Amino acid sequence: MDYSQFLAMKQEIGLLIVFLLVFLYDTFFSKKAQGALPVVTCVLFALFTLFGFCPCVKESMTAFGGMYFTSPVLVAIKNILNVGALIVMIQSVSWADSDFIKVRRGEFYELTLLTLFGMYLMMSSNHFLVFVIGLETASLPLAAMVAFNKNHFESHEAAVKYLLTAVFSSAIMLMGLSLVYATAGTLYYDGIFIAMMYSDINVMVIVSLAFVMAGFGFKLSLVPFHLWTADVYQGAPTPVTSYLSVISKGSAAFAFLVVLNQAFGFLYAQVWEWMLYALIILTITIGNLFAMRQRNMKRFLAFSSISQAGYIMLAIVGREEMGISALMFYVLVYIFSNLAAFGVIGAVEHATGKVDMDDYNGLYKTNPRLSFTMMLAMFSLAGIPPFAGFFSKFFVFTSALSGPDAGAALYVLVLIALINTIISLYYYLLVVKAMFINENDNPIATFRSSCTQRLGMWVCTAGIIGLGIVSYFYDYLLSVVQ
Repeated sequence: MDYSQFLAMKQEIGLLIVFLLVFLYDTFFSKKAQGALPVVTCVLFALFTLFGFCPCVKESMTAFGGMYFTSPVLVAIKNILNVGALIVMIQSVSWADSDFIKVRRGEFYELTLLTLFGMYLMMSSNHFLVFVIGLETASLPLAAMVAFNKNHFESHEAAVKYLLTAVFSSAIMLMGLSLVYATAGTLYYDGIFIAMMYSDINVMVIVSLAFVMAGFGFKLSLVPFHLWTADVYQGAPTPVTSYLSVISKGSAAFAFLVVLNQAFGFLYAQVWEWMLYALIILTITIGNLFAMRQRNMKRFLAFSSISQAGYIMLAIVGREEMGISALMFYVLVYIFSNLAAFGVIGAVEHATGKVDMDDYNGLYKTNPRLSFTMMLAMFSLAGIPPFAGFFSKFFVFTSALSGPDAGAALYVLVLIALINTIISLYYYLLVVKAMFINENDNPIATFRSSCTQRLGMWVCTAGIIGLGIVSYFYDYLLSVVQ
């Protein structure tokens, strides 16, 4: 066996080493020593994340007969997800130390690392067998994480809904892949691309692509495959909800980009294009309309994330170098913005148990720092300048229109997205209005969040402001893609 091919999997092997260290610490150390497990896990994963920024992969590499593929772009994508996962781990330390969680807190971090490993495989697969293995490795531990609040009925209900949805979406995708195999005779991405190039576009091809698209639609919470999202986000523990909203969604978007370009790129103009256009319009519009009606903050951010998924898909439409770099930048900004909002929600919920928007009335008077962080998050998610969210949306729109095939339909699509961006200002500013303007006879009492919660929110705040002021990072991502 040629062990040199493992060199292409440096990040996967490094992540497994972190997982094994956390597992051994959780298994063999005394209960007293396990009190430091959350901090130890965060330190180990932070070192792994820093190591990932070393230029270890300077060219494209394959392994295991071409079934695994990596490149500098994929390394950068995984680093972006690592940053988000690290923030989630830091923000979850206080939750992991709560009375009924701390006896199983090691399992939470181990499951988190396993899901991330599965997401790595999804994005680096060059064969649909590896993709499905990564998909299931990521999905099953997530169901256990959603059910982690064992004493809460809502958590169990959310886990059942997520598990059934994951099973259903996987079945649909596998059906589509079986039809792809029947048409192309292979599950290698490049083999499928060549087979589709020389085959006629028939009903089987269209149905197979529709099934694959539906499978990704469930993972990305695209309309009309979004019905599970709000209930699962509301019932899951807040750290798990934040992880689902950014890391799971981001990895699915990058995996879809890889599959679209490398396996089905030839069929994009004939089959994929109008499917994507319809899904983008429905996702952004329906997500906006339902977000306006929500009073629970976690359900509010669930429908917000559905709308944001539409913008992520709009970046995928670009497909060229600018589109890929715009997608990477958008996901990074989305990570900082959404995790800042969930950091505030998690801190308030941990201290008071309150998660309704009406409870945030007058929050500025009692907790001004949390209000300021939430305001920045809402401004960035809404795309208000000069914060990072404005530039992320700007790069997405320009990348969509910069392609050589940009026609009238694409201009209409971007115009609809712009109109929806203006509409989204209403419900994002509702949260700001509640905190800074609305009165509350029984406001949330002044409290001090934990050190790890503050650290996570500080990192997110710095990212929102820094990426809005410094444009170098987008130029760096564009240079990596080129």
